[in-house]
Amino acid sequence: MHTIIHPTPSNRSSRAALTQSTAKYRQPNYDCREFPDAIKLTVYAPGVNPASIEIEVRGPDIVITARKPHIVRVNWQALHLESAQRDYRLRLRLGFGFDYSALHAEFHDGVFSLTLPKLQPIASPTRIRDVA
Repeated sequence: MHTIIHPTPSNRSSRAALTQSTAKYRQPNYDCREFPDAIKLTVYAPGVNPASIEIEVRGPDIVITARKPHIVRVNWQALHLESAQRDYRLRLRLGFGFDYSALHAEFHDGVFSLTLPKLQPIASPTRIRDVA
């Protein structure tokens, strides 16, 4: 009995593009704390200019990109510093329970603090039940 196995299309190009895009960035260290009315996210990104920080909301995800200034030195030699000079990108799935439009962010000495308030639950109307 012979079996014919049809080859599946190769996803090499999409995998290569994914690894290239993630190779340009590195994930920063971060701390996430939940409070009753908000969540506080602290991202450590040394060497970043505050004007180069981008915050993007994609559905339930938040993407924070922080770019470093890239300086080309006159006496440049390859010393494996390329990985230390990469930009930062942090992707977190926080969910739909937050008010992304009321986001508050601060940046001080390489520490980026982001406060995201929680959405208030919609109060359902109370039903009065007749008891006989």
